[in-house]
Amino acid sequence: MGREDTSETMSLKARIVQALKSETEKGASDVELATLRLIECAVRDRDVCARGRGVGEGCPDADVRAVLETMVAQREVSAREHDSAGRIEDAIREREEIEVIEKFLPVPLSGAKLNAAVQDIVEDLGASKLKDVGRCMSALKDKFPGMVESGTAGKAVRDALTRS
Repeated sequence: MGREDTSETMSLKARIVQALKSETEKGASDVELATLRLIECAVRDRDVCARGRGVGEGCPDADVRAVLETMVAQREVSAREHDSAGRIEDAIREREEIEVIEKFLPVPLSGAKLNAAVQDIVEDLGASKLKDVGRCMSALKDKFPGMVESGTAGKAVRDALTRS
């Protein structure tokens, strides 16, 4: 499903539709199918809104990624609420839905990959002082959309700048 097909040419919307079709044919679990349908519905709703604003091809992948991130955040809150209320089965279902949604989100850069990306950005921009952190972070987020976590990336950029 999601992360297995990392074809760079396939849009996020197309990957979602393809996953829904293949999981329906395979006879996936109820939670997985229901979550995929919810994802498709949310993306289709966002497409309709985009077309209403005059964007003929619908919403871009960045908007789809934002929808998915919102869905994950909502389910995390719900899972915590279910846990605190003693509804463990509901919390488990929320976490299962999170797993399905996260299959479509890019894996955040971390470790050696993050450090290499930061080093490339620092070299490309010719950054050498801590005042360049903002510029480096902007370039990093532009080059790797949806894959940069601000806290860890900011620390990596500051580390790279203090070493140079």
